[in-house]
Amino acid sequence: MSSKLRHLAILVPDPEASAVFFEQAFGMTRSGTARRGIYMSDGTMNVALLRVNLEKEKVGLFHFGMWVDNLDEAEKQVQAAGATYLSGRPDSPNSYYETKYRDPNGIVFDMTHSGWAGAVKEPGVKE
Repeated sequence: MSSKLRHLAILVPDPEASAVFFEQAFGMTRSGTARRGIYMSDGTMNVALLRVNLEKEKVGLFHFGMWVDNLDEAEKQVQAAGATYLSGRPDSPNSYYETKYRDPNGIVFDMTHSGWAGAVKEPGVKE
């Protein structure tokens, strides 16, 4: 089974200001909007800049996302490795993850078989 790191979510105080920084500092482009922020892309990776909820979150890395070939197989594999299920498969048009888990250290990660706006599973290969 092939898994590719193609998504990072970063909690920021001001998604618009952070998007401008990512554009100017790294040449990234906007690829869409998230429920609480902006999706940026370098042509391969998707970075979600999400507004932090200061009452219950801290600025910084929020979660990472893996693009998998088969979601059902991937779920079995990560559970066998010690991951625990966190939340299900949303159907919102602004949600690109399929399922969320926590690794054995408590770090949250998404898995998808359909990808994220601005991300490419295999660079150089037309999807």
